[in-house]
Amino acid sequence: MNDCIIRGDLANVRVGRHCVIKSRSVIRPPFKKFSKGVAFFPLHIGDHVFIEEDCVVNAAQIGSYVHIGKNCVIGRRCVLKDCCKILDNTVLPPETVVPPFTVFSGCPGLFTGELPECTQELMIDVTKSYYQKFLPLSQI
Repeated sequence: MNDCIIRGDLANVRVGRHCVIKSRSVIRPPFKKFSKGVAFFPLHIGDHVFIEEDCVVNAAQIGSYVHIGKNCVIGRRCVLKDCCKILDNTVLPPETVVPPFTVFSGCPGLFTGELPECTQELMIDVTKSYYQKFLPLSQI
């Protein structure tokens, strides 16, 4: 989408199939400070992940079938397991682990609910339909 930044120059960023990264989002690999400087680590994003507008993602890993709401900040070295959801305007502190089939929200991000077992199928439907209906700016 428009104005997205994926900082693949710092470390490897692997993005799975049927992922959607909306406008003005920033994807950065995680880092760790050492006495001699800073080291960046690879970031892996699974399949069928939907990242909404205005997000800053600095996670270590994002599993498959994950939805990240608008205006979220995913802190340094967070791990989002498969089939989880981060609601709009959530700020996850560094090194937070989000378990599968959970919903996190708030500032700081805390557990607020559970997702149904059909979350995987729902995310596949959402991301595939987004790809099928996508039109480049030149065709609008």
